[in-house]
Amino acid sequence: MTQIDPDRVQITYDAHIAHVRLTRTDKMNAVDQKMIDSIIAAGQEVAASDARVCVISGEGKAFCAGIDISGLGAMAGQDPAALLEPRTHGDGTTNQWQEVAMIWTRVPIPVIAALHGPVYGAGCQLALGADIRIAGPDMRMAVMEMKWGIVPDMGGMVLLPKLVRSDVIRRMTYTADPVGADQALAWGLVTETAEDPLAAAMELARTITQKSPSGIRTAKRLIDYAESGADPSDILMAESREQAALIGKPHQMEVIAAQMQKRAPNFG
Repeated sequence: MTQIDPDRVQITYDAHIAHVRLTRTDKMNAVDQKMIDSIIAAGQEVAASDARVCVISGEGKAFCAGIDISGLGAMAGQDPAALLEPRTHGDGTTNQWQEVAMIWTRVPIPVIAALHGPVYGAGCQLALGADIRIAGPDMRMAVMEMKWGIVPDMGGMVLLPKLVRSDVIRRMTYTADPVGADQALAWGLVTETAEDPLAAAMELARTITQKSPSGIRTAKRLIDYAESGADPSDILMAESREQAALIGKPHQMEVIAAQMQKRAPNFG
């Protein structure tokens, strides 16, 4: 596994919460090659850990200001197709740039992104890879690629259609205009807003850690499958299969019965 550069990304674990922090504060957490490698390695580490929920945040003035364009000079003179088209990550489904966002969709636990300041380009697509996004009042989100005459290429075309209408995707892509937290909430780009998005993300994470770890992992897996475009009959069978596996765990029925008894109205 690639080593995580602590000048790019750091991870801490506490009370079953993995906290992934982008730490390239001098560049507003702009994504360069070391950041790409570190974010992917962080996703791999969290996926292999016993954490029950993951929070991603950015330190400094931004969640992530996008790609560090100063590093794009290394691509000069190279065949773009040879760089972008090989499927080198994600079990043969992504390239390294796409994996920055897409790896979080495959991490088997809930991922919450706490967003503040610029959330541009690569940062926007990284945030879209989370299950839940909490935006602060200063957050500005943009699909920035058209600013340079290119298109979103880090998973945005998979992730955006799951969240927002086609006209919203087109407006953001065609213009590269940033949108604020309230507009992002209205369009469905973020889940909720908070004065302190990191504190809100941590509070939500603590709530999730109190739920059944196997139930939460099963729920994420089932929701992912339901969103995959599978035939409804296959989704219904997956519901039944996953539920049967959970209920079949030792003592699970006793737990369910105890919870139902606890919450039953007292008519006596």
